[in-house]
Amino acid sequence: MDHLKQIESFVNVATRGSLSAAARLEGVTPAVIGRRLDALEQRLGVKLMVRTTRSIALTFEGSAFLEDCQRILHDLANAEASVTLGGVKASGHVRISAPAGFGRRHVAPLVREFLEANPEVSCTLDLTDRLVDLANEGIDCAIRIGGLADSSLVSVRLAENRRVVVASPDYLARRGVPVTPDDLIRHTCLSLGQQRGWLFRTGDGDVVAVRVSGRLECNDGAVLHDAALAGEGLAWRSLWEVEADLRAGRLVSVLDQFAAPVTGIYAVFPQRRQLALRVRLLIDHFKNRYGRADYWRQAG
Repeated sequence: MDHLKQIESFVNVATRGSLSAAARLEGVTPAVIGRRLDALEQRLGVKLMVRTTRSIALTFEGSAFLEDCQRILHDLANAEASVTLGGVKASGHVRISAPAGFGRRHVAPLVREFLEANPEVSCTLDLTDRLVDLANEGIDCAIRIGGLADSSLVSVRLAENRRVVVASPDYLARRGVPVTPDDLIRHTCLSLGQQRGWLFRTGDGDVVAVRVSGRLECNDGAVLHDAALAGEGLAWRSLWEVEADLRAGRLVSVLDQFAAPVTGIYAVFPQRRQLALRVRLLIDHFKNRYGRADYWRQAG
């Protein structure tokens, strides 16, 4: 029990930003929270936080530990709900946000499945590539792809996300196949507006961003996907978007040996001690479906 309290306090401090805020949430004094953190770090033998009188910053080890702890606490809440709620059914309204392209293909169909299985639940699904403010916009859960910058949100990893450089066979026949990322400077690249660069892994294992250029920039990934299919250039797209085209030969992936490390597809939600049953079950539905070996092939 002491170990669990230490973990809960660590998560609350990390997400709330201070010992006093975590103490108010848990109904104890800041000194108690501080002792729990000290005991946790001593037990693990690593420094999880750098604490000063004005700020708290997670160490590298602390950031990694935080994601695992949030998942553990979420799974524990689900386990408790499964035995304490018995035959209680999910009900009420849930608001969820997701990126537009991914949401159309891989969120909306699963939301419809969930609503069919839970007739007392209703849903507002907001598909947008804008980074929504969950707390201020009343969003219960958001699906996000890639790195997570906001440590005040709880995250549950749903699946892996791999990005690949693709082009049509026609484009590669006309312009040649790039052998290294440096070759991209001689190619027409289709990029998202304001994109910082395409990420690649070097032979030393480092990740570098390569700036690309071309005649078309667009903030809608579907437009870039269509342009790549039409033979208008190279595009850096997520595998969930282009996998069916790769299997059918409409697109070909290049520079695979330099592919950047996989990132994640996450469900994120505000830190709450009691997450509504309908939200917990919906997140579990996403995780279970995305985790099936045949899901991505069939969805593509």
